[in-house]
Amino acid sequence: MDIKKEINTIEELIDSVSYITDKDEINIIKKAYEFASNVHKNNTRLCGEDYMHHPLNVAYNLTKLYADSDTIAAGLLHDTIHIGNSTLDELKKEFSLDICTLVEGITTINNLNLSTDSEDHINYYKKIIVGLTEDVRIIIIKLVERVDNMKTLYILKPEKQKDKAKETLEILVPIAHRLGLSEIKKELEVLSLKYYKPDAFKSVEAMFNNTEEQRNNLLLHMKRRVSELLIDNNIKFEIKARVKSIYSIYNKMQKGKKFSELYDIYGIRIIVNTESECYQVLGIIHSKFKPLQNRFKDYIANPKVNMYRSLHTTVFGYDGKLYEIQIRTHEMDEVAERGIASHWSYKEKGKKMQNSMEEKLQLFRSIIELDNDNISSDEFVNTVKNELLSDNIYVYTPKGDVFELPKEATPIDFAYKVHSKIGETMVGALVNDVIAPLDTQLKSNDIVKIITNKNSKPSKEWLLIAKTSQAKNKIKSYFSKIDKNEAIEKGKDLFLKEVRKRKIPISSINDNMKDIISKLKVKDENEMYYNFGTGNFSVKITLNSIFKDELEKEDIMLDKINNKNTDENDYKNDFIVGNIDNVKVSTAKCCYPIKGDEIIGYITRGNGIVVHSKNCKNLNLLEDRFIDIKWNKKVDKKYDCLLNITTIKKDNILIDIINKASSLNISIVKINTINNLDNIMYEISIKVSDIDTLKKYKNTLNQNKDIIKIERVFN
Repeated sequence: MDIKKEINTIEELIDSVSYITDKDEINIIKKAYEFASNVHKNNTRLCGEDYMHHPLNVAYNLTKLYADSDTIAAGLLHDTIHIGNSTLDELKKEFSLDICTLVEGITTINNLNLSTDSEDHINYYKKIIVGLTEDVRIIIIKLVERVDNMKTLYILKPEKQKDKAKETLEILVPIAHRLGLSEIKKELEVLSLKYYKPDAFKSVEAMFNNTEEQRNNLLLHMKRRVSELLIDNNIKFEIKARVKSIYSIYNKMQKGKKFSELYDIYGIRIIVNTESECYQVLGIIHSKFKPLQNRFKDYIANPKVNMYRSLHTTVFGYDGKLYEIQIRTHEMDEVAERGIASHWSYKEKGKKMQNSMEEKLQLFRSIIELDNDNISSDEFVNTVKNELLSDNIYVYTPKGDVFELPKEATPIDFAYKVHSKIGETMVGALVNDVIAPLDTQLKSNDIVKIITNKNSKPSKEWLLIAKTSQAKNKIKSYFSKIDKNEAIEKGKDLFLKEVRKRKIPISSINDNMKDIISKLKVKDENEMYYNFGTGNFSVKITLNSIFKDELEKEDIMLDKINNKNTDENDYKNDFIVGNIDNVKVSTAKCCYPIKGDEIIGYITRGNGIVVHSKNCKNLNLLEDRFIDIKWNKKVDKKYDCLLNITTIKKDNILIDIINKASSLNISIVKINTINNLDNIMYEISIKVSDIDTLKKYKNTLNQNKDIIKIERVFN
C-alpha cells in the first residue's frame, strides 16, 4: 500500500478503483465527491490547502486496501458533518443507510476527546471506539484518515503535536496492529515518534553511518543482484526493498537491543506465484549468499494467528551488509500488507466481509463484555494492556493448529480459545506431553492437549486462574445460567406453596396460567418463576390479582374515604389518605417508599392500606383498589431503605460509609458484606427521614473514589 502518494482530483481517484466494475457504484463515488465538495467549498485546512484535498486522499488510500464503493464514498463524506455544515438527515436523503452508518460512526469518533492523560482514559476511549464500530470499516476509515492528518501535524504547536502523536501511538496504532494493517501501523508509528519524541527520532536517525540516499543505493544494488539470480533460474517474481523504519529501530532499542544487533535494517521481499516456488527461491538465495545462523523462520508451514505466512532468512549481501529476505506468494503478500482488509469480498454489491474480519474484532468485544461486568478500573486497564498492547504467545494443538494468546495465559485460556465446550468439560492438560497444573503459564511454541470429560463442569476457582477476558466471560456466563436455574426452582417452590396455602386447585392454576403470564408481561412460566425467585414480583399480589374475593369491608372503606371531609391539620398518621384519618396504613415491603417518593395507596384485603412507590414493579398486578395518598409533612419519622454499595477491595471504606450516615442522622440497622472476586458489596439496611437526606448521603458517598456504585434496592 503506497500511503505516501497523494492525489488532487476525482479523476485520479476513479482511476485507482479499476477493481470496481459496476457503473452504479462508480457513480455513487462521484456523487459523494460532488456532495462533499459542495459542503467543504468554504473550508480550508490549517496548512492552507483546499479542504477537499484531505477526503480525496483518504478515499484514495482506501482504494489501496481494495475498499468497497460504500467505504470509499464514506471516506469522501467523513468530515461533512464533523467539519462541514451538513447533517445526517441530509445525507440520508442522498445516500444509502450503509454509507450513512459509516459516516455517522466516524463522526461520533471524531467528536470524542481522545484524552491520554491517564491509562483509564486511554482504555475508556479505546473501548468507546471499538464499541461504536460494529462495522470494522469505520475503524479502517479512521486509521487512514489519521495517516493523512499526521502529515500536516507540523502546522500545530509543539504541545498539540505531542498530544496528537501520543494519542495515535497509544490508541490507534494498537488497533491497526490487531487488524493486521501493517503499512498503516508503520506510517503512524514513524510520524508519531517524530513529533512525540523528536530527540529520540533524531538520535536513531543519526545512528546510521550513511545518508538515506546511500541506504537506498545499497538496497538497489542488492535488489539488482537478487533479481539477476532469479531471472537466471527462470523464476517469475516481483521484488520489493525497504529500510527498517526509525520507529521499529527505536522500539527494538527500547527493549534492550543494540543498534549493532539489528539484523533486519535492510529488507528484500520476493513475491512468487506458488508455495513450492517460495522454497525453491530460498535454496537459490542460500546458494549465492551466506545465511546468518538461527535467523531462518518458516511462517508458511507454521503461520501466525493473524494469517501471516512467509519465509524469513537473513544473509550477508552487497557491501557485507546483512539483509533480511522475505519470500512469499502474492496471496500471502496481500494478507501481510492489508491484513483483514484483504479479505473484503467484492461480490454483488461488494459489502460482504469474511469471518476472519469478525474474528479479529472478537478480542475487542471480549474486553468490552468484561468491562460490562463492572470490574475495577485497575483490572480493566490491566486486561487491555495484557491482551491488546502486549506481545502475544503462539501455542499449538497436537494437530498443529496455532492459537494466539496473551503472555501468562493458562491451559484454561487455551481451552476456551479452542472452543467453549472444551473449556467447560476440561479436567486437565498436557503441555509438551507432560501433565501440567491448570495455572501453568504457557509459552510460545508449547504444544497443549486438553483432557476433557463430558460429565465435568467448570469451577468458579478458574476465574482466579484465567487470564483472558474471553475465558472469564465464558465461565461467568456458565455460572450465570446455573444461578438462573436455581432462581427458577426457588420461584416455583414459592408459587406452589402459596397455591397450597390458599387451597387453590391446580386445575384452576392451569386454566388461569395464560392470564397470569399476560399480567406479568413475561414470555413463559420459567420467566415468571425466575421473577418470583429473585423477588421482582410478589407471589401473593399476583394470586390476589387473578383470584379476587367478593366485596368486603375494604370496599366499603374505599367508598368512605372518597366521601368524608376532614381538616388536614387534624391528621396524626404518617400519610394523608383521601379525607379520612386514623386508617390502618403500612408501607409496602416490595419497594420501601420513603418520605418524598411519589406514592400511591392500595386497599388490601385484611391488611388495611399499603403504600407503594409509583415506580413499584408490582403495581401493574393490582386493579381497581388504588387511592390517592400523600405524605404528612408534619410527622417526623424515619423510614426503612435498602442500599447496595459496591466498593473496591480496600480497608476502612465501611468506616467512611458509617461515619457519613451518622453525620446526616441516618441510622444503620444492618450490614451484610458480600466478598466478590473483584470487589466488595455491602447490603445496608438504613432508616432515613426523607428522600432529600438519602440523596445527600449518596452524593457524599460518591465523592469517595473507592466506591464504585450505589444502588437503592427495591425487592
